[in-house]
Amino acid sequence: MKESQIPVAREGYPFIVFIAFATFIAALLGYELIAVILLFLTGFVFYFFRDPERIMPDAEDGVLSPADGKVILVEKIFDDRFVHEHVYKISIFMSVFDVHVNRLPFTGKVEKIHYAPGSFYAANTDQGSLANEHCAIILSTPKNFRYAVVQVAGLIARRIVCWAEKGETIERGSRFGLIRFGSRVDIYLPQQMQVEVRTGQRVRAGETVIGYIQ
Repeated sequence: MKESQIPVAREGYPFIVFIAFATFIAALLGYELIAVILLFLTGFVFYFFRDPERIMPDAEDGVLSPADGKVILVEKIFDDRFVHEHVYKISIFMSVFDVHVNRLPFTGKVEKIHYAPGSFYAANTDQGSLANEHCAIILSTPKNFRYAVVQVAGLIARRIVCWAEKGETIERGSRFGLIRFGSRVDIYLPQQMQVEVRTGQRVRAGETVIGYIQ
């Protein structure tokens, strides 16, 4: 799996360099107001692509949050798209101010990666979850259960980056991708688990335990 750069995700480098160069040119030509605006944008883009280290909790049976953001959905459903089982679906919405590097919730072997083009509705809506462009990773685990984690594009987000590869085993808490400029991550987990989050709660990728496998 592709390694991410720290403390800024590698995918952010072209944006940062481009805007920083434009800032330099504007300042060189004496366009002070434009230079100040571009300097602010440079700082924001650097902030957006930040990729901080995280300290994972010790609980081996704990399922970690795959994303920073706010939990907008916790429900029991039958998933007929990814794992084809009765599952808990937990959805996390990432605003443009959240860290957008995604981390794997639980150690597993990648069975399948499914990318599907789609629309770009607001990511915090049911319509966005079902119809938007997305990339799903389906994994099998040493604990004998399967789960899926799905990166969903949003109204502004138009680029899903997935570093995982089919057949590889990824450790819990490892970086597996990012979504640019506001988005959502859905996770489909077996119902034989104890859910530890509720709607409205804020979570952190690789640190917050969203449930325990029973």
